Amino acid sequence: MSARVTKAVIPAAGLGTRFLPATKATPKEMLPVVDKPAIQYVVEEAARAGLDDVLVVIGRNKSSLEDHFDRAYELEDKLEGDDGKRELLDRVRDSTRLATVHYVRQQDPRGLGHAVSCAERHVGREPFAVLLGDDLIDERDELLSRMIEVQAEHGGCVLALMEVPREQISLYGCASVETTATDGVVRITGLVEKPAVDEAPSNLALIGRYVLAPEIFDALAETAPGRGGEIQITDAIARLTDPAVAGGPVHGVVFRGRRYDTGDKGEYLRAIVQIASDRADLGPQFRSWLADFAATRLPLGDPDEPIRP
Repeated sequence: MSARVTKAVIPAAGLGTRFLPATKATPKEMLPVVDKPAIQYVVEEAARAGLDDVLVVIGRNKSSLEDHFDRAYELEDKLEGDDGKRELLDRVRDSTRLATVHYVRQQDPRGLGHAVSCAERHVGREPFAVLLGDDLIDERDELLSRMIEVQAEHGGCVLALMEVPREQISLYGCASVETTATDGVVRITGLVEKPAVDEAPSNLALIGRYVLAPEIFDALAETAPGRGGEIQITDAIARLTDPAVAGGPVHGVVFRGRRYDTGDKGEYLRAIVQIASDRADLGPQFRSWLADFAATRLPLGDPDEPIRP
């Protein structure tokens, strides 16, 4: 039986160039999604799945990320002295109570596979989870816990998959699969990174959740850099789909819940709107305003035309 998964790795060394100039001095992982930075949602997800040992792989200029999960004594003292701000004090402290958060620096930006390899010393020879900060999974939908269960049953690696429109599959890593006796669980027989639409083996796309066997580190060490000199995690996992290679098998959990992609500007804005709309404290008033706003906007056209009253 596979060892229990207790550790999570969050790669957060990217430069966030899609959000410049906002990310010139602020890590993209610290951009707010309503009233919490994106990375806090990810750490909260790991904690809900029982992973209280979190390693964040960082690059230069990420000190605010470290500060966020540390105590802020001056701020806490100020809030504690104000009886009307007790709830706000609890929310400030929440981020420090989620998990034990460690950090390691990825000195060379050589891709996701290389970032994961930076975790080897911390993880050791046990299975672990990888959570990408661009993908937020709604707390009402179970994914990571289910992946950990599948990994405990089958060993090897477990990847999160989502069905996407066929014409969009070239934006993702894509899995070729075989069905299993368990609904929502497939055996992955191959992986292709961003295939052409007419060459994709399925419409099952990889999303940013992985439970990996420690043999992934051996596979990463043997994986040659690809485009841009980057080491692709999908190339390394593809090695483990070979039955003759230790570290397999590779299974997939097909996720049909709510996922918010914060990887580009448009999706980031949609994520904020969706999450705010569902909040009990913000949703009713925000949805009402949003409906009025949408009803009074002009059809898409000349941006200089005035807005109807």
